[in-house]
Amino acid sequence: MAKWGVIINPAAGGGLSDDKRQVIMKKFNRIDDSAVIKFTEQPGHATQLAEEMINKGITHIAVAGGDGTFNEAAKAALGNDIILGVVPTGTGNDFMQISGFSDVFEQFEWETFLNAEAKAVDVGDCNGNPFFNGMGIGFDAEMTAAVTEDRLRTGRISRAKYNYYIVKTLLGYKERELTFTRDGSSTTEKCFMTTCSIGRRFAGNFFLTPEAIADDGLLDVLHINPLKLMKRMSILTQVPKGTHIADPLIEYFRASTLKLTFSQKVAAHLDGELIFSDAFDIRIIPGALKLIYNPAGNHYFNQNSGKA
Repeated sequence: MAKWGVIINPAAGGGLSDDKRQVIMKKFNRIDDSAVIKFTEQPGHATQLAEEMINKGITHIAVAGGDGTFNEAAKAALGNDIILGVVPTGTGNDFMQISGFSDVFEQFEWETFLNAEAKAVDVGDCNGNPFFNGMGIGFDAEMTAAVTEDRLRTGRISRAKYNYYIVKTLLGYKERELTFTRDGSSTTEKCFMTTCSIGRRFAGNFFLTPEAIADDGLLDVLHINPLKLMKRMSILTQVPKGTHIADPLIEYFRASTLKLTFSQKVAAHLDGELIFSDAFDIRIIPGALKLIYNPAGNHYFNQNSGKA
């Protein structure tokens, strides 16, 4: 018998409405009258709440929030026999796409979710830090740094402001030289950006790695060579449809390990969280997390892979 814990981020998506909060609580109380329901109060709190639930014998944890809230809870679940699920209430909900549910649950999706059929999803690791959707170095990391600075200063970022930083960074970003090591061979070159992912979608509607499979034991890697301004703009317009990977200036491949080395510290984002280093050791951890998914949905799992 499943023992449910529910972690709700009331600040997700600009503020969770009371109606949506009540719906979520009623759904879980209906299937488990002893369900433990907790609310996050500050950044990082979801990790603590998930750890407390695991220590109390909770078997299933539902996270009602965005990608950041899920990321925090998932860190606590690693290494534990816990099934996680995402109820999307955030702004981007990019990780949600892996599981095959929509951004807003319909009644039939609630029924599928509460049935709790799960798959073992791969997890990425960069310098000992886990990531669950993807990480990036270069253009998108610089843009994330600008967004993070603004969010810390103002409290939140609107979609319009987010788009502003995309355009601003796109216009001003200068490629850095790096040593790129894969499959035992190294090359030194400049690049516009490198993305390593388990999922496909970033920042709400950008399908940077449109062919990623979340349980194939490999990272999908997008490596973009230096681009002139007009080419940057051209490729950006193709990313929402995933057609950019056909461009000859783009390398798209799969790998289990990768190392990127710079002459100075640079930013990298892991699911939107920033780290800084001059060397990034990146690897995949196959099947490290159990995730509730929608078998009939547009999920990113192999159709022939078994259940978790």
